[in-house]
Amino acid sequence: MAAISLTEVDFRYPGENAFGIEIGSLEVPSGQCAAIVGPSGSGKTTLLSLVAGILSPQTGQIRVGDARVDRLPESARRSYRIHQVGQVFQAFELLEYLTVLENVLLSRYIDSSVDAGARERALRLLESVGLADRARARPSRLSHGERQRVAVCRAIFNRPQLLLADEPTGNLDAANKQNVVDLLVRQAREHGSTLLMVTHDRGLLGAFERVIDLEQILGRHG
Repeated sequence: MAAISLTEVDFRYPGENAFGIEIGSLEVPSGQCAAIVGPSGSGKTTLLSLVAGILSPQTGQIRVGDARVDRLPESARRSYRIHQVGQVFQAFELLEYLTVLENVLLSRYIDSSVDAGARERALRLLESVGLADRARARPSRLSHGERQRVAVCRAIFNRPQLLLADEPTGNLDAANKQNVVDLLVRQAREHGSTLLMVTHDRGLLGAFERVIDLEQILGRHG
């Protein structure tokens, strides 16, 4: 299980007048399911990228469990993202040369550990979001909402310590929105994962133990 701790974190994109965020302190206990809210451009995606080790702060500490994510060398960051983090990106990042099922199994392909049990579990996940009949399709044959659900299945497949979801319901209808949120929260609770989910949809916040308003914790932004 992964607790998250950010202390005196200052990050700024390159450029004289570039966007940046400053967080004095943010603690997310191990196993908590938290939603992150805030206006567009407030830094929600940047925060997830810092916790995932995709971005590095100029100053400050980012801890996930026992790891200082901000100090990990690139090879260790890659291993951390593959084995400890499940991430749903806004752009989904599905691999077009793989089938839907293969995309869900991606972490196992990286480790060369795909077996019948893994395939069966991936198919069950796809069935839970109404996509079992699309398992052999390529992502290019899917609708935007279907691609989104595949990305969610891929993120939770490996039962990661940390689930990071960036607007995973943005292009879904009401029923599928609730289905995806319930799936993320249920998987997190069943496996003791810590969940951070960015959303603009206030109607989904009741599923979470905590709501983090980014504007209230930022030292500065913009």
